[in-house]
Amino acid sequence: MPKQSHSKIPTPQPGETFHWNRYFTRRQFIKGSAAVLATAAAAAGGIKTGFKENQVAYASEETSGKTVAIPTICENCVWRCGAIAYVKDGILTKLEGNPEHPNSRGKLCPRGNAGIKVLYDPDRLQFPMIRAGERGSGLWRRVSWEEALDFTAENMQRIKDEHGPEAMIMSSTHNLTQPYFENLLNAFGTPNYGTQRSLCFNAMTIAFTYTYGIAQPGVDYDNCRYIIYTGRNLAEAISNSETQKMMEFAARGGKIVVLDPRFTITASKAVEWLPVKPGTDLAFFLAVNHVIVTEELYDRDFIEKHTVGFEKLKEALQSYSPEWAAERCEIDAGTIRRIAREFASYRPAAVAHPNWRTSNFRNSFQTQRAIAILNALMGNWGKPGGLTPEGEESGPELGSLPQPPYPKVRAPRLDGVPWKYPLVPLKYGVIQEIRDALLTGKPYQGKGWLVYRQNPLMSIPERRKTLTALKNLDFLAVIDILPNDTAYYADVILPESTYLERWDPIAPAGNKLFLRQPVVEPLYDTMSGLMILKELGKRLGLEDYFPYEKEQDIIKAQIAPFNIDFDELVKKGFYEVKESEDHEMHFQTKSGKVEINSSLLESVGEPGVPVWQEPPAPPEGQFYLLTGKVAQHSQFTTQNNQWLMELTPDNPLWINAAVAKRLGIKDNQKVVVESKVGKVISRANVTEAIRPDCVFLAAGFGHLSKALTIGYGAGVSNSALHETNTDKLSGCQALSETFVTVKPLNSEEIAGGETS
Repeated sequence: MPKQSHSKIPTPQPGETFHWNRYFTRRQFIKGSAAVLATAAAAAGGIKTGFKENQVAYASEETSGKTVAIPTICENCVWRCGAIAYVKDGILTKLEGNPEHPNSRGKLCPRGNAGIKVLYDPDRLQFPMIRAGERGSGLWRRVSWEEALDFTAENMQRIKDEHGPEAMIMSSTHNLTQPYFENLLNAFGTPNYGTQRSLCFNAMTIAFTYTYGIAQPGVDYDNCRYIIYTGRNLAEAISNSETQKMMEFAARGGKIVVLDPRFTITASKAVEWLPVKPGTDLAFFLAVNHVIVTEELYDRDFIEKHTVGFEKLKEALQSYSPEWAAERCEIDAGTIRRIAREFASYRPAAVAHPNWRTSNFRNSFQTQRAIAILNALMGNWGKPGGLTPEGEESGPELGSLPQPPYPKVRAPRLDGVPWKYPLVPLKYGVIQEIRDALLTGKPYQGKGWLVYRQNPLMSIPERRKTLTALKNLDFLAVIDILPNDTAYYADVILPESTYLERWDPIAPAGNKLFLRQPVVEPLYDTMSGLMILKELGKRLGLEDYFPYEKEQDIIKAQIAPFNIDFDELVKKGFYEVKESEDHEMHFQTKSGKVEINSSLLESVGEPGVPVWQEPPAPPEGQFYLLTGKVAQHSQFTTQNNQWLMELTPDNPLWINAAVAKRLGIKDNQKVVVESKVGKVISRANVTEAIRPDCVFLAAGFGHLSKALTIGYGAGVSNSALHETNTDKLSGCQALSETFVTVKPLNSEEIAGGETS
């Protein structure tokens, strides 16, 4: 538990120029967590945030000396679990899961529990600042909110006046404030919107959308009996409630089959682990579908009533026998045939999991289509133990504030949607194409970028190219809570309050509406994202798109259709909406049915059913570079969290033991890992738990920002190694199509760092 201290970190005064690299020292960091606990920051430069109204229990005089439990919502990943914050005399002492929330079920993962170290991170952005030296020099000037917001809006307006609104890019990782971020970019008039989705699960969501009309269905774990996971490592890539359900499913004897080139913790819970050759999981599922169709093991009634295109699938699958697949995926034909028959024998309580990623190849979209169709063959939609329609976008419809229509967009998007990627939804985009457009100037030159809760420099492949693109911008603005890599190269930084210090819009979960509310007063001179966006909108002449005076106005508008008292919602943290009794099957596709043969794919000249696409393979002496998550970190955001970094401080390179012996590599030895686009120096994790033709690096490490006193230089960045390979159908980044060489570090090499 954090302890109070009266020590302080020296803070630059308004107008003072300072060097970030010297602002925090290791000595200051060690005592910093205690220092921020005792800090009460100044108000935000005369701009009213609305925080003081409708104060919650922590601010009451009656609670002095007592511990108060305050419900809120976690933000240490996109799962948004319900949390209970325990606060004593204005200090957060503990976080735990809210048993009323379906995403947490009373428990938080390591990242959620470590939220205290998000609030009390001494490296947090504490005040607005404007760059005072070259980009990346670490030289900054502390400014007031008025100056920072004026500076941001003036540069955005200058770019709009000189080059058109399309020359301004705006990007964000999906969050509760998203509708108002989208208000800003749409009202401003730019079509250039970047999300993280093309670097993550575009292949899955688009494949299921074009099959079922829903992007991300759920799984009825309570009644399921058989699950096939493909590259989905729920035990480490934690999605809290689903991870809990998966572990319970395994504990009660549910049959789990895992396809993965690595023996992950999830694979350790499986009845059967299939170390599939990277990029060939498509062959496996084509063959499973072949067996089920040719042996008539499918749900004939569901296929006849609720699907279209079965005959085209049947014809296309003829050549995809288990023997054909075995030559490609290196899984025995008898095993494929046995699993197909077993799987079908459990229908409809059998699920081929949608996953988030599969093999991370350009053929992953076809793989996801084959998985979606396999579920249709089981007739498991809406059935006990099958797929459920409660996906990412489900929940009661909320009220909203009135606003004017958006202006018409006059220019094509830099990311090629839809003129280059006609099947990719506008709200997803292809962010890696934005970076490339900045470098080529085609179809036109982007000039500015507003980045909100995102770190393109760490997430987009070929980090060296991304850094060049950012440095070439006329203007780069960042809204965030930490000085991440992208912020380190920005022109202006607008510091957001953490999720434990601010109000956000309502978060539906199932049939409940949950509230994120501040549990402590803001420690520093920060603002909520909602107020930052409103202030920018006002300065850009777009105030009509932000018709609220404070954050609570939005929340009150959202709950207006329901019989909810706002003060009661604040105390309880959620409201339960009566569930709909409508359980009929609805598929939001063009045909109104499950499209085994996709009319949308055919409309752009692509096969309507899944077909084999041969994946590239590494040349002799090279390896597939696999990537994934660890349970203690969320993407690129938690590598400065003291508690989490104590658990997992870096990301060693997994390499097969037999291969390591042949190359003369010992466990924990420094190795040089090199691709076509970059080179890093890592340490080896010699293990039997990975295929001999693969190596693995966990994502999120190797930060460049020297303002992150824990994250800087810890581990290595796989984005420095990844090549840019984009699927033409889904826009998804094929991360595993990067091949690398590995060799022991020699004395001639530059020790201990990245050379890309």
